Amino acid sequence: MKEISIKDIENIKIGQTENAEAGTGCTVFLCEKGMRAGLDVRGGGPSSRESGLLDPITLEQMIHAVVLGGGSSFGLDASGGVMQYLEEHGIGYDVGVVRVPLVVQSDIFDLAVGRSDVRPDRAMGYEAAKLAAETPNYRDGNFGVGCGATVGKLYGPDFCMKTGIGSYALQIGELKLGAVAVVNSYGDIFTPDGKKIAGLLTEDKKRLRSTVELMAESIEVVENKFVGNTTLCAVITNAAFCKTQLCKIAGMAHDGMARSIDPVHTSADGDSIYALSVGGVSADMDLVGVLAAKAVSHAIARAVTSAESAYGLPASKDLDI
Repeated sequence: MKEISIKDIENIKIGQTENAEAGTGCTVFLCEKGMRAGLDVRGGGPSSRESGLLDPITLEQMIHAVVLGGGSSFGLDASGGVMQYLEEHGIGYDVGVVRVPLVVQSDIFDLAVGRSDVRPDRAMGYEAAKLAAETPNYRDGNFGVGCGATVGKLYGPDFCMKTGIGSYALQIGELKLGAVAVVNSYGDIFTPDGKKIAGLLTEDKKRLRSTVELMAESIEVVENKFVGNTTLCAVITNAAFCKTQLCKIAGMAHDGMARSIDPVHTSADGDSIYALSVGGVSADMDLVGVLAAKAVSHAIARAVTSAESAYGLPASKDLDI
């Protein structure tokens, strides 16, 4: 087993664009020939578009793009721009009179940073798709959907910190697998070996507190939780799987999210993982699921360690930890 770049996985291209002043952006995963995909949603408040396409009982087996965006439900307009770009280039499901690009999307809530009135739109989606197809520009950090990502929001945005988007990939023989994660969680973040690296800030905003311990101080029902939280991941492999198998792999990949975020999958999060198959390599589904969890855990840590402070919020590298 060796570590590789997420860009070393063939047959998929990643493009991202952001509005740094507004604190929002989107990241597009593009496969012109079509890719098989599964989805597992564990958070209680997802914001998504066309997720029904990934139900194993639906007809079409291929999709053409996945969009991870900011702007909460407002940002779902970005998929329209991705569809426009793909249609202009003859990419999509042939229905006789036109080709219909099949594009799915999930969004994070980033409206509390930058400007709440600027969200990913059709134009931003089009630009990200164009970049993916023509000049792929994926980078870890405050880019794409990671532009406005934050974590540690038990007490709302006043004591949270800046995170971003991160990636991790590995190879065993012909098998390649990787994950991209944008971390915008309610809970605290840990490295794969258990070190806390991000989360709820102390009053002086120089160190970290335990979200779980503070939640446990009272069993009273909290009626108005800050619900602007979601961690989104895309697991990509060149192994050949159908939608049903990919839904299982996406479910196993959530183990990596649970290792690295505490608490996770709450009613105030929209945690979702896509699993994407872009090749024909024969590999054991359970092995790929185990590796997917590993990749997700490492990608979440990278999303934290690669982030830069912004919007008055410190990044992990700025803290005394």
